[in-house]
Amino acid sequence: MRRQPAAPTVPAPAGTGGGPGSGSAPDEAAVRAALATVLDPEIRRPITDLGMVGGLEVSATGAVLVEVLLTTSGCPMRDTLERDVTAAVSTVPGVRAVRVDLGVMDAEQRTRLRTVLRGPAGADGEREVPFARPGSLTRVYCVASGKGGVGKSTLTVNLAVAMARDGLRVGLVDADVHGFSVPAMLGCTTRPTKVDDLVIPPVAHGVKVISMGMVVPDGQPVMHRGPLLHRALQQFLTEVHFGDLDVLLLDMPPGTGDVPISAAQLLPGSELLVVTTPQPAAADVAHRSGGLAARTGQGVVGVVENMSWMTMPDGSRLELFGAGGGAAVAERLSRESGADVPLLAQVPMDVKVREGGDGGLPVVLADPGSEAAQALSALARRLGHRSRGLAGRPLGVVPV
Repeated sequence: MRRQPAAPTVPAPAGTGGGPGSGSAPDEAAVRAALATVLDPEIRRPITDLGMVGGLEVSATGAVLVEVLLTTSGCPMRDTLERDVTAAVSTVPGVRAVRVDLGVMDAEQRTRLRTVLRGPAGADGEREVPFARPGSLTRVYCVASGKGGVGKSTLTVNLAVAMARDGLRVGLVDADVHGFSVPAMLGCTTRPTKVDDLVIPPVAHGVKVISMGMVVPDGQPVMHRGPLLHRALQQFLTEVHFGDLDVLLLDMPPGTGDVPISAAQLLPGSELLVVTTPQPAAADVAHRSGGLAARTGQGVVGVVENMSWMTMPDGSRLELFGAGGGAAVAERLSRESGADVPLLAQVPMDVKVREGGDGGLPVVLADPGSEAAQALSALARRLGHRSRGLAGRPLGVVPV
């Protein structure tokens, strides 16, 4: 096993149970229990569950040596892991010094890790989409629009960050393979970590996120057609380990083409969140996007009208794109589907929304008191805390 240079011995912080004058040797079981509190910064599970503790030596003098096995030699979180392990072990009574040796998992250990995270492959070798399982409790929202330029990506990013801020476990898939913009809007420059064919997504503002923009070199266009687009989305959903999520958001490309159809096939329990602007031309195209649900079996959770107005210095509202588009789309989809499709929110225009997207700090964090941020946060709470429907889920009822 390859090892990185040994980390220096670190004395236990003053005031802990292992400080000078401690009269007993550390208990190995207590040290292991402390290690079980250390979470992998990317996977967000205890390192003991992931097989990352390769060895442990506890001496009678209070010195502890912990070998931590990294998933890859270039693990970007190595310093964080070393710091967290040292801090956790230092709290154990009797510990006077901690040394962390960083090693790297071998092929067999990585295979075990992949199996722990996502289970064995099926008989055909294909991985299932975890969010498509009948028992999944994850709410899946495909944020869709009939055309570009309605602020769909900005809306998706702010919803994801607001939900994570409220304590939900959130994943975000940038499904706009050709026109990806999510990494920049989140200020995320970290690339995913690969463990063979398993991908650990980076975390930005509490959101686990994956995008084609994290894979291709800067400035290089993505030239995918039909089957490749389907495969790209399938890989995002099967090879990326999001773990247990409360909500998964997909930022969809505009229109009703390959990717929206593939999303409906791969995530049959997902729901569409239709985004439009107030103007009739945009609303008419947005209606077509919502109409896709009738043909794919998806539900439409509701409509969001973006750029509804701009609040002027005197408090009046300037309706730059007209009015009524969102309500018209909601009413039309309700009538055609026979189900209630509400207008969930109207989000005003605000230069701070644009600034937040350009700066990588979404407005719900940068200026949470602004009018747009409050509308987005209210929408996030409404969507994030809806109960998961029973459709397609086993109820555990056995006939007698």
